[in-house]
Amino acid sequence: MVTFLPSRPGRLADVPSFDRAIGGAESNVACGLAAAGFAVRWVSRVGADGFGDHLVETVGGYGVDVSSVGRDPSRPTGVYFRTAGDRATDAHEVAYYRAGSAASAMSVENVDLSAVRAGRVLHLSGITAALSDTCLELLRALMAPGADRPLVSFDVNHRAGLWRNTEGPRVLLEMARRADIVFVGEDEAEEAWGVTGGPAAIRAVLPEPPVLVVKQGRKGATALVSDAGGRGPVAPRGGAAHRCSPAPQESVTFVPALNVEVVATTGAGDAFAAGFLSATLRELPLRDRLRHGHLWAAAALTAPGDLAAPPARAHADRLAAVGDDTWETLRLGPGWTQADPAPEEVRTP
Repeated sequence: MVTFLPSRPGRLADVPSFDRAIGGAESNVACGLAAAGFAVRWVSRVGADGFGDHLVETVGGYGVDVSSVGRDPSRPTGVYFRTAGDRATDAHEVAYYRAGSAASAMSVENVDLSAVRAGRVLHLSGITAALSDTCLELLRALMAPGADRPLVSFDVNHRAGLWRNTEGPRVLLEMARRADIVFVGEDEAEEAWGVTGGPAAIRAVLPEPPVLVVKQGRKGATALVSDAGGRGPVAPRGGAAHRCSPAPQESVTFVPALNVEVVATTGAGDAFAAGFLSATLRELPLRDRLRHGHLWAAAALTAPGDLAAPPARAHADRLAAVGDDTWETLRLGPGWTQADPAPEEVRTP
């Protein structure tokens, strides 16, 4: 979608003007990974309008392949407006105008499935599943086992207001159980599925994914990884192994979150997923995958808007390699990705 960010704090009713940007869970991940040097394709649909032009040109400007983005002559590009978040409470208003949008009309008939399946990793979001019945049908088709199925990454992204019925939590659980890598927040697992008790309790209701990443807010993130079937953290092509019971052998890795001077929280979850996937594609150790997720999230948290340039690979690698004591004392503020100091110097005043 095209995003409109307020020119000053205040209610939507009071903000006189907005700055145009872009946003969207999957496109945020795509832009971040492309900016970091990975070959990325974004497959979607936008309207045959100026906002559609802006989205395609901007996403393509990050180095993303947009050749498979369709243009819908009869439906508009989705847009949304939001206010500036309060740093203490993260309270903000969001107004979505996406009903009847080009993206909501995506289906197995109008999306190039071969283009979607061509990469090593296919990243999907529960937001897309909520847009329409045809979008949900599309995601089910893409997640079905098959020889051409890549590694499927799924961010639950529970947004209760997007679902047209009460089936959202059940559908999201179904989708997550089909994926190879799942990202879910402790808070959304409780809201959607009534699960409390932390990562172990969430794993009990999601035993199937080989990799389950539980985001725990300011506390940190935990990755639960099963080696059942020889798949490990990175899966080969050939379709997902579907398990119906918890794996007997599993590693559990927790990495605390960084201390960050927050400018805006929007897009941080997408940045975390992109950072984790970037390290997964590089086959880094699990601890470093989580640390890269935190570092990329910190880049988003210290910048306005939905998108922020990720830290340079060498810079992120140096920070991801520090000792536990140093990691827990890092302080990251606005502009930290532009500098490349020694880890102990990366602090806000």
